Amino acid sequence: MIPRYTLPEMGALWGEETRFRLFAEVEVAVVRARARRGLVPAEDLAAVEAAPPPPPARVHELDAQLHHDVIAFLTAYGEGIGPAARHVHYGMTSSDLLDTALALQLAQAGGLLAGRLDRLVASLRERAIEHRDTLCLGRTHGMAAEPTTFGLKLAGHAFAFDRDRRRLEAARRAVAVGKLSGAVGTYSNLAADVEAEVLAELGLAPEDAATQVVARDRHAQFLAALALIGGDLERLAVEVRHLQRTEVREAEEPFAAGQKGSSAMPHKRNPIVAERLTGIARLLRGYAVTALENVALWHERDISHSSTERVILPDACCVLDYGLERADWLVRGLRVLPERMRANLEASGGLAGSSAALLALVDGGWSREDAYAAVQRAAMAAWEGKGGFRDLLLAEPGVAEATGGPAGLDAAIDPARFVANAGPVFERLESLG
Repeated sequence: MIPRYTLPEMGALWGEETRFRLFAEVEVAVVRARARRGLVPAEDLAAVEAAPPPPPARVHELDAQLHHDVIAFLTAYGEGIGPAARHVHYGMTSSDLLDTALALQLAQAGGLLAGRLDRLVASLRERAIEHRDTLCLGRTHGMAAEPTTFGLKLAGHAFAFDRDRRRLEAARRAVAVGKLSGAVGTYSNLAADVEAEVLAELGLAPEDAATQVVARDRHAQFLAALALIGGDLERLAVEVRHLQRTEVREAEEPFAAGQKGSSAMPHKRNPIVAERLTGIARLLRGYAVTALENVALWHERDISHSSTERVILPDACCVLDYGLERADWLVRGLRVLPERMRANLEASGGLAGSSAALLALVDGGWSREDAYAAVQRAAMAAWEGKGGFRDLLLAEPGVAEATGGPAGLDAAIDPARFVANAGPVFERLESLG
């Protein structure tokens, strides 16, 4: 991922220094397990344990000659070990090393992303509770629907990201799997008990029935979980983008002192971070599609997945890490405009209360069909600018009598009435850790 969208901790996790350090950890763990079985002399084990991972520059130099990155690593690593290097990579194939180290990277990346999700859920929870009574228009199809509160809007996003936490944890477990079972998974050179011992030391589970590689449905599940998080980021971002539109202007993302919105139009305050989150979601969906295409490999293994994984796995983790950090910034600093929300809610003279007016007439003895027709006539007239919905409805014959007069209709279509029973949502929200 480009530096612009890479935060330091996640970027370092996917850097070559970390990759080669994890390679060395895997190799050392295997040598240690064999030493415990009396297969490696103590002095050779000490030499392997003391050797540092090779410098990336040396690995690159060898890779340019050998055209095999694992052999380049092993050669460079062995140079720093000496004769005891004969015990390194004993009985292993390249994918034993690659996939086991990758599992460590993905498990650690999942942990960083989980921390980001925790912070975002907490921020949404806090802002939702802050605005639990801030009335605003609910919208369907982009059009005014019934009244809601801004707190209820944010609560929905908090619960979505909480579901993402559980999906990510399941995917993280699925991908925290290594293998040391050899060229086609038959344990031809290292026994299964060695694999189990090494992977337990590394905090990984063994692949149930490996081929030459760990099955790629695991990686597809991980990237699908990341893509779903991206979808929820986009859902949040689209809401903010709509609410910041000039004609709506109910909420705005932060705009710092000295910030510029346009090179040509000094008045602009654009939702640039929300728009960026929408783009990030598109990337994540693309990565997930590629991961799904990596599931089917030829027989015990080919390397059609390898080139794509060098891009999609680090990039997906880095860009989502960045997106979650920006989303948390957006939520924490979001400028909410309750007065504008109320003005938009009241602009049509109570039009958003049409469903309650319909039920008030039904409760007053009208048939549903007659009630719907009267309410719709008033609503369409209000829509065309012929007056306020409440007054136009009261002018319909028999409406005032059926609803208890102006005061009765006002009580029925009062926006606060629509959210009076929403308390259980916030009770559930309070329980989100």
